[in-house]
Amino acid sequence: MKQAKIIVIIPAFNEAKSISQVIGDIPKGLVHEVVVVNNASTDETEQNAKAAGATVLTETQRGYGFACLCGLAYADSKNPDIVVFLDGDYSDFPNEMDRLVAPILANEVDLVIGSRTTGEREPGAMLPQALLGNWLACSLMWLFWKGEFTDLGPFRAIRYSSLRSLNMRDQTYGWTIEMQIKALKQKLRYTEVPTSYRKRIGVSKITGTVSGTFKAGYKILWTIFRYALAS
Repeated sequence: MKQAKIIVIIPAFNEAKSISQVIGDIPKGLVHEVVVVNNASTDETEQNAKAAGATVLTETQRGYGFACLCGLAYADSKNPDIVVFLDGDYSDFPNEMDRLVAPILANEVDLVIGSRTTGEREPGAMLPQALLGNWLACSLMWLFWKGEFTDLGPFRAIRYSSLRSLNMRDQTYGWTIEMQIKALKQKLRYTEVPTSYRKRIGVSKITGTVSGTFKAGYKILWTIFRYALAS
């Protein structure tokens, strides 16, 4: 049987202290290529990612969605079977990647979300505002689309053809929720798997600051209601 081509996309903004560990913990032989999108970093993220064996792209427009879209444009030239998204801060456990891709490889689903809320979580790894935001967003996805999600976790795997069908657009904090909403609206097959979670290396650019928390929360809610009103 032909091995599935899996590409990992890691958006990274100033993750020089953690990016090598993230890349190093990805299961050997599982993926075809690891792509780090250096999102306007001012530290040694690019150099460290290259030294760890990743392909490094540059996206000068700062924003999580901008970085993901840059990685996706690169993936288009590679025509993979599965794309995995993973953060560069070492809060997720890259060695659990095989459990994310397994349901897609078995042709059971098209999208798999790594759920931090149902997995083993280091105390303090998810701040109260993150837990509240996840609960509210998932509750609204159930209310509007009967979506059975427990998390907006960034560690996720999706069939490449399904990802392209979603026509992803968000350039900042709404990327993860946009993907889940569009998957529900297109009736993609999806599931969650419990994934482990630990305190990240460094300070979170979102929940680690008041402004980041507010901006992310506003964008997520705005995205939900925009799609709900358009339904």
